[in-house]
Amino acid sequence: MARLGALRPPPCALLLLAAALGVCAFYYLGAGRETFSSATRRLRATRAPGPARPAPRPAPRRFHLLLMFTKAARSPALQARGQAALRSLLRHASFEPGQVLHLHFVSEPPSREIARGLLRPLLPGLPFQCQVTFHDVDVLTEQLFPVVESMQKHFSAGSGSYYSDSIFFLSVAMHRIMPPEIERIIQLDLDLKYKTNIRELFEEFDHFLQGAVIGIAREMQPVYRHTFWQFRRENPQTKVGEPPPDGLPGFNSGVMLLNLEAMRQSQLYNQLLEPDMVRQLTEKYHFKGHLGDQDFFTMIGMEHPELFHVLDCTWNRQLCSWWREHGYSDVFDQYFRCEGQVKIYHGNCNTPIPED
Repeated sequence: MARLGALRPPPCALLLLAAALGVCAFYYLGAGRETFSSATRRLRATRAPGPARPAPRPAPRRFHLLLMFTKAARSPALQARGQAALRSLLRHASFEPGQVLHLHFVSEPPSREIARGLLRPLLPGLPFQCQVTFHDVDVLTEQLFPVVESMQKHFSAGSGSYYSDSIFFLSVAMHRIMPPEIERIIQLDLDLKYKTNIRELFEEFDHFLQGAVIGIAREMQPVYRHTFWQFRRENPQTKVGEPPPDGLPGFNSGVMLLNLEAMRQSQLYNQLLEPDMVRQLTEKYHFKGHLGDQDFFTMIGMEHPELFHVLDCTWNRQLCSWWREHGYSDVFDQYFRCEGQVKIYHGNCNTPIPED
């Protein structure tokens, strides 16, 4: 990649073309973060002295997306999923002038280099501004652990398992990790395929009701019908674990809209993070899960559904059908049904995603 200072100034006739089409990549090192950005290069021809310069343009509006990309060096399958997700995301994305798509990756050094390699052929030539920031997974884990330590034993599969790591509770406490200037962010799984402009998903924030802090789609399998079995047996009239539209099937964390500012301001939400509250609710619902943040959001959603804006299933069309063959074939389709044009496919439990 050529350094900006090494470029020979083009003839004047090419300056306007470069201003419109030029894309440059740069690195920013510092504060424990690393930024690899693609941004439209703005070049100005020399002007003769004249009237005072106009007021500076307002700061661009940023649309923040966060993706977990860890342990990729040992998983070619993860690399392939990441490549497919990024390709479809950027192919369908469209933003207006003055808007920036800001991608955040949570990675360790080897995965960071792999992510860079996936991004390099995708960023040049984008018709909008895109910035990429890498966050060190160890730094974030250290910050998260004091907040989520008490809940890991309730929502993790066990020591050494994928979801037992604190980082997989990042969404739960992201409002305490991200800088205050980031007010909204969307966290996305890697096993997704995008069929529409991701900009449209940000519009869902505008539909949050008073008190809602998170947007999330329902779980599309009877996972929590199973997990809440004891509570359901003791409360036969409950809606907990029942299918939609009238039941409470729980949530799936593959696509999450996090209103960080609302999370910071919500006294109720922050009370629910306290160890005593987590213990009380897990005891009430006899809850023992293994899916990390998804379990936590599902449990508190049973108690306080007003904290959540429920996304339409087309924004997280889950494809896994494992529970159909494991004891719930009679009710499975009540959970799995999803009508409408799919906007995001979710190939959870390694389920193949339909080809274009």
